[in-house]
Amino acid sequence: MSCRDVGHHRSVDLMPPEALLEDFAPPLQRTARRLREIVRRAAPDAVERVRPGWRLIGYDLRAGRRNVFFAWVWPEHEHVHLGFPQGWAMQDPHGLLKGRGVTKRARWLTYTTVDQVDAAACTALIEEAIRVATMSRGERELRAMDQDGDERSSLGGG
Repeated sequence: MSCRDVGHHRSVDLMPPEALLEDFAPPLQRTARRLREIVRRAAPDAVERVRPGWRLIGYDLRAGRRNVFFAWVWPEHEHVHLGFPQGWAMQDPHGLLKGRGVTKRARWLTYTTVDQVDAAACTALIEEAIRVATMSRGERELRAMDQDGDERSSLGGG
């Protein structure tokens, strides 16, 4: 395994992201490249690497003595996801994240064309994903409980 610096961004070269993207239609490749660009701008110190078993491009940051996986770009043959492994604990004031009721923790955005990508919205969610991923497990759980309480209050419950 080798690492290389690309500006301030580091990439781990097991399988280059471009090699993964070759299996997808050009419109999905463009969408995935745009999402990669947004992640790299929002998190210039992140390490980007293909996770071949999952067939996605993952992003890790150093947080103290540990590495944290905070985001992914996951191309599929019909669309591309920008996802967050700790999305369940993220604040999502505009209700953009999908996956609640589908997965326990992960949340994501889904795009079929590059024109659908809102860079500002993606950047805000990436920054939130970084904040959440670098929290302790207890901090994330407390935050999620606070969010659940806020949601019940807004629905007239709680």
